[in-house]
Amino acid sequence: MNKIIATLIAGLFATAAFAQNTPAVVKAETEAGKDVAKAQQKELKVDAKADKKADKAVAKANKAHDEAAAHVDVEKAKANEKVAKADPEDKAKAEAKGDKAVAKAEEKAGKKAVKADAKAIKETVDATADKAIAANKTDAVKAKSAAEVKEAAAKH
Repeated sequence: MNKIIATLIAGLFATAAFAQNTPAVVKAETEAGKDVAKAQQKELKVDAKADKKADKAVAKANKAHDEAAAHVDVEKAKANEKVAKADPEDKAKAEAKGDKAVAKAEEKAGKKAVKADAKAIKETVDATADKAIAANKTDAVKAKSAAEVKEAAAKH
């Protein structure tokens, strides 16, 4: 019975001694914390930059949509003005010509809108990729730091 109690007490002291952090472990934990903080800061910067880039592309696409719609409206106004000024016998011809100009303007506006949307989508995808890469780098730093702390603890 005395041997069992002695073994339990010795195990308790060994566990307590092993659980204490050595200066090397404390230093490794501190450095790990600093590295992780830096990585998280870099990730936040990349996220902010990516969001700004995507927002700018979307705003540019919206502007292109508005400009194209304004151009179509101008063409419609010009066509209506020409029809109103035309002689009664030439009204049908003026209407046809105006409709053709409006259709051409609408086609051009649609093309611009599609190109602007495609560019905005590409920028958004690129921004998302940048964010994912930054998050991956942060995770790698966290894992490396944890491994360094374990290594320091194993040495002592």
